[in-house]
Amino acid sequence: MTTLSDKEFLRYSRHLLIPEVGLAGQEKLKASSVLLIGTGGLGSPVALYLAAAGVGKIGLVDYDTVEESNLQRQIIHGLEQVGELKVESARERMLKINPYIQVKTYNEAFTSENALQIAEGYDLIIDGSDNFPTRYLSNDVAVLLGIPNIYGSIYQFDGQVSVFYAKEGPCYRCLFPTPPPPHLVPSCAEGGVLGVLPGTIGSIQATEAIKMLLGIGSPLVGKLLLYNALEMSFDYVRLKKNPKCPVCGENPSITELIDYEEFCGVPGHHIDKLPTEWDISALTLAEELKTTSPLLLDVREAHEKEISNIAGAKNIPFGELASRLSELDTAQEIVLFCRTGRRSLYALELLLGAGFRKLKNLEGGINEWAEEVDLSLPVY
Repeated sequence: MTTLSDKEFLRYSRHLLIPEVGLAGQEKLKASSVLLIGTGGLGSPVALYLAAAGVGKIGLVDYDTVEESNLQRQIIHGLEQVGELKVESARERMLKINPYIQVKTYNEAFTSENALQIAEGYDLIIDGSDNFPTRYLSNDVAVLLGIPNIYGSIYQFDGQVSVFYAKEGPCYRCLFPTPPPPHLVPSCAEGGVLGVLPGTIGSIQATEAIKMLLGIGSPLVGKLLLYNALEMSFDYVRLKKNPKCPVCGENPSITELIDYEEFCGVPGHHIDKLPTEWDISALTLAEELKTTSPLLLDVREAHEKEISNIAGAKNIPFGELASRLSELDTAQEIVLFCRTGRRSLYALELLLGAGFRKLKNLEGGINEWAEEVDLSLPVY
């Protein structure tokens, strides 16, 4: 007997008409389970389409709350959900789309301590994260559990998608054995992202997940899809399994989960622990500017100055700073700032390594300045 109700027959009728799906395929989707890491830009379309498609159990992992700046691209959330937990906001929307599915929420960080326990029992993982520690963690969990990992990433106008499935092809570590230095890879929060881009990439991830669950078509196993929205171009790169891969190779050296933040060198284990003597608050800086004249060094991109600016600041984008040190004087007091204080921390570390010592970092960046000193400036 079928596991579908009469209402589900009507709901999924367009699937039932496709020979590659049909009744057997729809029942397979209903019996399937998917773990989605992240309910943000990529997670939004993935969650919506998997729910609509009738995937029986969908797990959501996130520990963030909805912010107004999310709404430009995270379409599963609305203005009324600002301040709510993202997993609960997403769950509510998914069940409004399809009440015949189960949505399990994990309002916690996905870490090496809990990842295997959370992922156990799911048929595949979809990586909708925006950071390297979670990408490596999701990959290793999928390899250790023997399930596929549907990878996606976005930045400005570019996106990538692949299916990393160690049983049939390469894993993420085969392509990226080690992460790049974090300061060389700006996040979407620092560099921006076109609002519709995660819709495109997330929809492709959802498509690949459904294909894997149904066992149809040619999934992106062993292929990396590269998408550019400005050119509206799709390119493919063939990927090969690395026999020396530390997690899925012939003699793996990684047989359990590691400390991924330490492995990726993320700020939490490095730069954010610079002594607080380098920090200066917006209010303190405003007071000091009444009697002193430090160089205000803006390390944001040039176009960001059009959004907000501090009068008299010198702009040297972080990516150009190393080659333009001759423009700075080691004897001068320098206060660095960016949007939120993250890029300027990396810039401060760079200057310290070059022999500069009279340095301060505007913690909270120009956004804190806009909130506490110059209220005429927008926060972005």
